[in-house]
Amino acid sequence: MRSRSTRSAEPSRRRRLGGGRGEALAFYGFVSPWLIGTALLTVFPVGYAVYLSFTAWDGIAPFKPWVGLDNYREVLTSADTMTSLSKTLLLVAIVVPTTIIGSLLLAVLLNERVRGRTVFRTLIYIPAIVPPVAASLIWKVAFDQNSGAVNRFLRMLGGTAVSWLTGSHAFVVLVVVLLWGIGAGIIINLAALQTVPAEQLEAVKLDGGGALTAFRHVTLPVISPVLLFQTVLVTITTLQTFVPVLLLSPMSDGGFSNVYTNIPNANRVYMVDVYSQFFAYGRYGYGSAMLTVFFLVIVALTALIFKLAGRTVFYAVDPNAAAKEG
Repeated sequence: MRSRSTRSAEPSRRRRLGGGRGEALAFYGFVSPWLIGTALLTVFPVGYAVYLSFTAWDGIAPFKPWVGLDNYREVLTSADTMTSLSKTLLLVAIVVPTTIIGSLLLAVLLNERVRGRTVFRTLIYIPAIVPPVAASLIWKVAFDQNSGAVNRFLRMLGGTAVSWLTGSHAFVVLVVVLLWGIGAGIIINLAALQTVPAEQLEAVKLDGGGALTAFRHVTLPVISPVLLFQTVLVTITTLQTFVPVLLLSPMSDGGFSNVYTNIPNANRVYMVDVYSQFFAYGRYGYGSAMLTVFFLVIVALTALIFKLAGRTVFYAVDPNAAAKEG
């Protein structure tokens, strides 16, 4: 026979199991809108794009001819595709370090107790809240060859007007537009700087260290996770650059459907190449293969950033502590 303690423990065990199932059902009930949205708006479109990458679909015909890995072979051997990818990587190599280092230095300056720093913070952050479309159009007007403010300033200095929106100069304008929203990074860094322990900075001063020593050995380690987050975010955003390129180009008679024909070669980054494959040549299968390869490139670069930053990023709590204890 079972003891009285065993019989009395069974109802409580059932209540705990029933409560656990109830909590699980409640959890999945609350997250179900997100799960359904992710499945319908992310998982299914990505899966369908991968399927299309193995076909030669033109976007119109109901039949989708299966071509296997032919699209991927063409992506990896196409000179035009590799050229557009190299331009994109060059853009990343310029924009990402400039954004991270520039926003950090400006944040350090704005973190000092100076008169009017709130006004300066506001002025620097305002460009970050301007929509990308509006920012691109503003700079397009400013760099106009005939009536732009930049060429007017050059004429005042005795120089000659430059065709900024065509030729190799168009790449310079694109970099300026992408750096326009650096204020968002400044605000993030300002918030991170507030988490630096004042007692540690004071300890460095008592030991005879200067401001540079305190910044290197105290401030940077504390805010390193924030810098890593910004590096990954800016890298992914810059890799996907498309709208500024489209808006900085002269409008053609056919409107946006043919605007890619006026995009300067210097600004024909990877996403422009993808756009042209879809909407200029009707190669939906090949364009999907390009996007799949690009997704793998983004994943590889992100993994590389985390790998390189593994020994330079310091956390207040070890993220692997739970795994080590287990």
